[in-house]
Amino acid sequence: MKLVVIPGDGIGPETMSVTVDVLKALDQRFGLGLQMEHAIAGKESLAKHGTTIAPGLLDLVKNSDGLMLGPMSTYEFKDESKGEINPSKFFRINLDLYANIRPAKTFPNVPTRMDPFDLVVVRENTEGFYADRNVESGNSEILVTKDVVISLRRITRLCCERIAKSAFELAMTRKKHVTIVHKANVLQIADGMFIDICHEVGKSYPEVTIDDFIVDAMMALVARDPGKFDTIVTTNMFGDILSDLTAELSGSLGLGGSLNAGDNFAMGQAAHGSAPDIADQDIANPFSLMTSAAMLLNWYGGRKQLPHYVQASQALEKAIEEAIDARETTKDIGGTLGTKATGQAIVRKIQLAA
Repeated sequence: MKLVVIPGDGIGPETMSVTVDVLKALDQRFGLGLQMEHAIAGKESLAKHGTTIAPGLLDLVKNSDGLMLGPMSTYEFKDESKGEINPSKFFRINLDLYANIRPAKTFPNVPTRMDPFDLVVVRENTEGFYADRNVESGNSEILVTKDVVISLRRITRLCCERIAKSAFELAMTRKKHVTIVHKANVLQIADGMFIDICHEVGKSYPEVTIDDFIVDAMMALVARDPGKFDTIVTTNMFGDILSDLTAELSGSLGLGGSLNAGDNFAMGQAAHGSAPDIADQDIANPFSLMTSAAMLLNWYGGRKQLPHYVQASQALEKAIEEAIDARETTKDIGGTLGTKATGQAIVRKIQLAA
């Protein structure tokens, strides 16, 4: 597998460094034949090349089998004419990574107020209310006057169909329960279509139980008892917010893995931001990025029918669980280690299990 690695901004270089160490350990144990090519994007690229996405980077990624993207300072990138391109958006759109898969689950030794749960949010990734990806050229926010702004939301049948299919296929490997999250009481046409299409797709999966909730009610229900849910499918903005909530309810946003997948390519990406306030202090939790790496290996192994990649993914997830049980983790989830030492602990567990 040819893998492009982009460390990102803030805590990205620290968490990506230990994740690369873990991938090397998995490569050695399972004979994956990983070929990792390192590149830059974000602030480092902006300083070096005058743009967050250098010429040739997209071609480099397209000629690979997968991408590991570290957290980016996306909020600071506001003017594309000045080279300030949102790398996350850039790759999602240009590689058509329409499905953002974000699992969240509790661990026995991670402090949380919740009863045990294990769910996944399946978020549409390429349209919705996101103004930077809704039109062919320009931006879908319109400054009508200095006091009036209109923001357009795009919902299409194609995007609804393929995210619904992704959710139902995933549900078939889990508890066979899909929850549709929407705001059809207000966005009657767009979210009405989204609900209808999800039910249409669901007819091909008769074993799956389907229910639906308005997004504001869903937030309250998840905050009260996330264990009632399994596979949640929703549109872009609702999924963005809801998946951050579910990750934090599990004990820490630093536990939240994320896979951005299309039909022929996938990108592992930490679910959290670049956290510049804790950068370079050796305290950042690397498990979000490691879990994303595990998801990428699993995706690739499934698509290419390579069981040793799936086994490597499972071994990494098991090592993370064992580290959490042993409290060999960063302080945010009850451990005493720094970022680097946490990575070393995962590497040892992978090596000793061989």
